[in-house]
This record gives sequence, structure tokens and C-alpha cells, in this order.
Amino acid sequence: MAVEVIVLNGGSSAGKSSIARCLQEVLPGAWLTFGVDTLVEAMPLSLQNSVDGIEFGPNGEVSAGPEFSLLDAAWSAGIAAMVRAGARVIIDEVFLGGPDSQERWYKALRGLPVLWVGVRCDPAVAAVREAARGDRVVGMAESQARIVHEGVTYDLEVDTTSSTSADCARLIAARAH
Repeated sequence: MAVEVIVLNGGSSAGKSSIARCLQEVLPGAWLTFGVDTLVEAMPLSLQNSVDGIEFGPNGEVSAGPEFSLLDAAWSAGIAAMVRAGARVIIDEVFLGGPDSQERWYKALRGLPVLWVGVRCDPAVAAVREAARGDRVVGMAESQARIVHEGVTYDLEVDTTSSTSADCARLIAARAH
């Protein structure tokens, strides 16, 4: 069965969004891309940087509250429903909860053909990218670079430290067929 979902997991500024865009160009047919940033941006401002929603600490720490967890569960179920309705989806994720985060997606995507991809990047390189972006809490990239992969299993891993997003996308696309 051909892959219908590609889950890209990596820390902030690892290159997941760039890889997702490149995948849309190299994969046959139309693929939608959704990331955890999509969910955060869709949330009411009252839940952004709130103990009930999602909080960003001064050193890049991220904490999810009960309202965020409810919305996150509904969001993953909704993406799975779109795939079941015929869409193919690339998910740009940050598994802050490690294997628990992956398990939530396993449950939502049960029965669907999924390719699990770890997107790694040297923490120092991710920190430089983060600073250049200017839209992230400083320290987030470095703090997430390794922790998001702890206890998580993948079908494939790519490293954007010295590989381009296009090269990573071609490796992933070859595995997705």
C-alpha cells in the first residue's frame, strides 16, 4: 500500500517545513502540509503563551496545558479523517513528549499507511537558523534538537546539518513509493 501520510518529527528550525515544501514538489499528486505551528496559529490568542494553552519559556522550553492537549487531540483526529477521506498529508511535528507524542499519532493514524521520518540537525546549526528566522524563542532549537527524538522510532532518518531540504525530500520520496 502506498504511503498516504508522512510524519516529519524534529526540533524547531531543523528544516521540517522546508522538507515538507520540497516533498510537495517531488511527490506525485497533491499533498497537504500541516504543522504544529498551524495548530498554534489557529488557537485563540488567550491560549497562546498561557498555562491552559501553550507556554514558551525564556530558554526555549515549551509546556502544553489542558486546553492545548484537547485541541491537539482533536487536530490529529481531524487530520487523520482528512486522510481517510482521500487526502495525502505531510505532518510537520515536534514530539516534545517523545514516545507519548508518537503514540498519540499512532492512535489517530491507525490503519493508514504512514512513513515516520526523523529530521535531525546539529543543535548549534539549528540555533543559528533559529536566530536568522527571528520568529522563535531563543534556545528552542537547541533544547529540542535531541529531546524530540528520544524514545521515538522511525522508518527513515535524515539530517539537515549538511544535507539540503531537497536532498532530504528526495530520500523520503523514494521511501514513500
